[in-house]
Amino acid sequence: MSISHEQTEPRVKLTYDDLVLFPDDGNRHEIINGRHVMNASPVPRHQRISFALQTELYRYLGPAGHEVLGAPIDVQLSDVDVVVPDLVVVLSENDIITDTRIVGAPDLIVEILSPSTRASDENLKRRLYEQAGVPNYWIVDPDANSVTALRMSDGLYEQASPVSDSIELEVGGDAITVNLTKIW
Repeated sequence: MSISHEQTEPRVKLTYDDLVLFPDDGNRHEIINGRHVMNASPVPRHQRISFALQTELYRYLGPAGHEVLGAPIDVQLSDVDVVVPDLVVVLSENDIITDTRIVGAPDLIVEILSPSTRASDENLKRRLYEQAGVPNYWIVDPDANSVTALRMSDGLYEQASPVSDSIELEVGGDAITVNLTKIW
């Protein structure tokens, strides 16, 4: 069950220092706008899709020295925003990976929808990633076997039509094409 308290401002905003004190209980703990958000661990289909997509991305990006990291990995977008995306791509020239977490906007964040995270991934996290300047955000819908690709343009996301066969990601001045038929 996803817990979100967007409506009111918290009296005390939590930070990464608070997050590291949460118990290791098998749930995903995040902080969004200083509020604690918790989600249950993903189901097996979610994990299979995540692994297959991570493998495909790594096949293209890993040999060039780029990082493709799967959950759990903390991504600190601000003092009061720490998320645990399903997948993260950090290009080699983007020096934001520390010993404990990623600090700053990765080049690509991927969220795989589940019933408990759908609304958050499509709305709350979309706004957060846009505000943080994440250049690419992919929303993977396992029910529809499709990916919605959002790309930053003039500070706002532009949405491409959902795709199910292949998807492109610009890396430097080049584009890689990920075969999604291997994902589903």
